[in-house]
Amino acid sequence: MPPLRTALLQSSGVPGDVPANLALLGEAAARAAAAGAGLLITSELFLTGYAVGEDLARLAEAADGPAAREIAELAARHGLAIVHGYPERAGERLYNAVRLTGPDGAALADYRKTHLYGDFERQWFTPGDEHVVRAELHGLRIGLMICYDVEFPENVRAHALAGTDLLAVPTAQTASYAFVAESVIPVRAFENQMYVAYVNRTGHEGPFDFAGLSCLAGPDGTVRARAGRGPELVLGDVDPDLLAASRTANPYLRDRRPGLYTALTT
Repeated sequence: MPPLRTALLQSSGVPGDVPANLALLGEAAARAAAAGAGLLITSELFLTGYAVGEDLARLAEAADGPAAREIAELAARHGLAIVHGYPERAGERLYNAVRLTGPDGAALADYRKTHLYGDFERQWFTPGDEHVVRAELHGLRIGLMICYDVEFPENVRAHALAGTDLLAVPTAQTASYAFVAESVIPVRAFENQMYVAYVNRTGHEGPFDFAGLSCLAGPDGTVRARAGRGPELVLGDVDPDLLAASRTANPYLRDRRPGLYTALTT
């Protein structure tokens, strides 16, 4: 099975302007497809912006709303799967969500952020309650998380035990926590024997200063692709052969003793 070239769109887009962000996504999709990518991943809440306050409620859409349909057309046009972050409206509730759209435009998976960070997120969003969401793409099992979710070891380990190969993590990480992108993400990939694509926002937005530093980390703990601090489209390969060899050599999952860990769930 050939590697899956994966494009990380490190961008904050234009906060509050959905049409402008869809246009940016279209440009990135064309560039990614031309470079041979089969998957494009955006940052957290890319569709609307993160620090848009009350506009979140106005700009939020259903999972299959107009923007999702436009992204489906975009994916099919370029033959490229897309993970995009957006605020989802479901009845009276808002969720911090991502959708994985397949290269034929079909919706493959929808995920709602389970661990909300800070007063801002807790003010606007309801936490999701399904922590392992994934879909098959090009022979790989693609899992979905959002930002703070990946900082909980149990969360990522659940994906590892379910057999996730690539964990896509749209994020909005501030510069004061740059060590997450620099250190935590490669460790998560190594200890769980998977690829992790961590795709951040960048620059100043309201009170937030986003770190950038998006990366694709491999199961051997090495960073296969790394962005800088500014807007950037970064490409890296998810190699099934490396994944299989690393899992054979690394005993973490085989050597677990779950009977000792029951206190984690009590």
